[in-house]
Amino acid sequence: MSATITTSLYGVAATLIQIVAVGLGGPLLVGLMAKVKARAEGRVGAPIVQPLRDLRKLLSKERLHARHSSVVLPLAPMIILAATAVAVAISPLVSTHPFLGSSADILVVVYLLLTGTVAAALAGLDAGTAFGGMGSSRVMTIGALAEPALLVAVIALSIQSGTSNLPSMMSSTIAHPDWVFGPSRLLALGALLIVVIAETGRIPVDNPATHLELTMVHEAMILEYAGPELALFSLGEAMRLGLLFSLVANLFFPWGIATSDSVLALAVGVILLMAKAALVALGVALIEVRSAKLRLFRLPELLAGGFVLSVLAVVTGLVTK
Repeated sequence: MSATITTSLYGVAATLIQIVAVGLGGPLLVGLMAKVKARAEGRVGAPIVQPLRDLRKLLSKERLHARHSSVVLPLAPMIILAATAVAVAISPLVSTHPFLGSSADILVVVYLLLTGTVAAALAGLDAGTAFGGMGSSRVMTIGALAEPALLVAVIALSIQSGTSNLPSMMSSTIAHPDWVFGPSRLLALGALLIVVIAETGRIPVDNPATHLELTMVHEAMILEYAGPELALFSLGEAMRLGLLFSLVANLFFPWGIATSDSVLALAVGVILLMAKAALVALGVALIEVRSAKLRLFRLPELLAGGFVLSVLAVVTGLVTK
């Protein structure tokens, strides 16, 4: 009985640590990528903690709503943040034994993130502005092209381990390190990188720093937000980015994640998660520096390439299994 209680308390502690780590680490990853891009362009750039400062400033500002908006506008940021927080809570980020880890099916995580995407699109439509509707339309178009590649890539990853449960997949990879360098995993990694760049709105799919209305995708949906609600929206998107970067890092390089119920293993898992997520963010930032934003009508070509890579990963996994 005591062992069960101890294990449950450990799972709760690991879950809370994950939520705090991603809640703070997501904005810091955004700041890290902005800093790397600024340095690569010969600028000093804002400090890495600037996104956290921006969130604190927004929380102290007045809440404003468009005159013709409905209850969707204030609810959407809370839905985005809540769905992302639940996905973070059940995912194995610092430990393979989070609370409710048995529910951490990769398809559940995907659909939780999709819930946030739909909420953001509805928020963009709610005020009835032209740019909000344009941004929502573009986001759903990108999602419709990226989601199939993501789901097929997930199937490719689950073939070797025989399950789509994330903790089991990571434990199997730790037990079979040769899987990481197999052709199926490498193809799935390429597909997931394309999907993650699309899902997080980074260059070449979207430019998060743009202020040109006709090129906006994500930014067009939040033009009607201000104050605390904009802070919640921004925090939810930053946590989504942190979650996706962490999952990519752990799915392909799970070493360092805590597999035992010890405080030391949990501390090591937190430190190595931050290091691995920072490396993924660094790679994405370097891709952004060397890339230009694609025209909207060119995006299907990029996302179709990700889908082809994921299909090849499935075929290769079935052949080599």
